[in-house]
Amino acid sequence: MGDFLIYEQADHVVTLTMNQPDARNPLTGNTAIPEFVGAFERIAADPSVRAVIITGNGPAFCSGGNLKDMKRYQTGSVQPIKTRTEYRLGIQQLTLAVYNSEVPTIAAVNGPAIGAGCDLTCMCDIRIASEKAVFAESFIKVGIVPGDGGAWLLPRAVGASRAAEMAFTGEPIDAREALACGLVSRVVPPGDLLAEARKVAARIAANPGETLRMTKRLLREGEHLRLETLLELSASFQALAHTTSQHAEAVNAFLEKRKPVFGDDA
Repeated sequence: MGDFLIYEQADHVVTLTMNQPDARNPLTGNTAIPEFVGAFERIAADPSVRAVIITGNGPAFCSGGNLKDMKRYQTGSVQPIKTRTEYRLGIQQLTLAVYNSEVPTIAAVNGPAIGAGCDLTCMCDIRIASEKAVFAESFIKVGIVPGDGGAWLLPRAVGASRAAEMAFTGEPIDAREALACGLVSRVVPPGDLLAEARKVAARIAANPGETLRMTKRLLREGEHLRLETLLELSASFQALAHTTSQHAEAVNAFLEKRKPVFGDDA
């Protein structure tokens, strides 16, 4: 895939592994952003992909922004209008690519997820944590705000009060605290993390791919649409779903008391 991201596919599941462990897998100051955007463009165009796992190599999941790279903003050589453009065309494109993907995503959090790394987990639909995972919305600790959309993402994952506490203090929470506040859905021993994520991904990928994508789109749209509008969209998606070969196979398999076999076509 590139210098930062390893792209691997097994059956209907893609695993994206951040692979800059010596630097704790940062998202800026390297090629992480275009590689993530490119990976999700590839996933969107491949109907065989039904689930995506995001994880990190090494002891950390993701350290977020590269602080050494940020020092250039202090020299006066980068004008604020250019910085705004950098955020809009940079890290925010990663946010949109991951969050808006129609394929279900799982963050397999192997270690610290700091700043934008914490927000990266919130861009995913499901979060599974190693016992060694740590989460911190730590932008305030270095005197900046969540420029990647964390102020929108985190409250939706943990609720307004807990998100405010994490953002205002910048202090980390461990995996057990993350489980208690709903940031993650399960915590497992480090050696079991990828196996557990793959089990969940396999359960998702056992379902029809096109319907999975439409289901996720409805969940995303439901976050901001009126009920009546979402019902209209649901009716349209359902009309499409009823015509797919995958729906026909699911119904026939149920009636014939056998396991369905779904192809990649609709």
